[in-house]
Amino acid sequence: MLTDTDKEFLSLTATVTAGYQLFFFLIAAVFQFDKLTDFAGSTNFVIIALLTLVKKGSWHLRQVVLTAMIVIWSTRLALYLFFRILRWGEDKRYDRMRHNVGNLAVFFIFQGLWVWTVTLPVTVVNASDKDPSIQAEDIIGWIMWFLGTIVEILADKDKFSFKNSPESKGKWCEIGLWKYSRHPNYFGDVSIIIFQCTSKQLRNSEKVL
Repeated sequence: MLTDTDKEFLSLTATVTAGYQLFFFLIAAVFQFDKLTDFAGSTNFVIIALLTLVKKGSWHLRQVVLTAMIVIWSTRLALYLFFRILRWGEDKRYDRMRHNVGNLAVFFIFQGLWVWTVTLPVTVVNASDKDPSIQAEDIIGWIMWFLGTIVEILADKDKFSFKNSPESKGKWCEIGLWKYSRHPNYFGDVSIIIFQCTSKQLRNSEKVL
């Protein structure tokens, strides 16, 4: 049952996100272990999407589809990033944080803010009591999600293959989609975020109708 002070699960998701990131921060800080940092961010999306869907319990089609897409995208990303760090052994992006608790704390704080902000659309949609018919904007958003996910998967595959080639050391990746874009994986991410925002805008417009 929703309370008057948190009808859209904003406090709930903020609290869960803070606790989840704190848990992984403590692991990273105590053991100076950074192999779970990206995993913590990606899986946080899964937790928020499923938590808000189950907590509301209305299971409307748009809620289920949006949640499923977020779960599929974030689970794939989490597993890929975890496999990648295990294969590479370390991530140089974390060299300045690995032994600095302050820098590490800042990283996890911003990661939590990033997850909570990006998941706001699915949080708000899953908190809705309305069950409107599927509109053209929904279909467009779902197509954007599909294309964005495919682009992200292909870009990650190309980059991973390139980085694991001895001949690629010190070179910039220019194979596959990387021939046409400096960061095609981020293009996929942006497409997925726009899709989420489209769903939120639809939900907001329904309040006026």
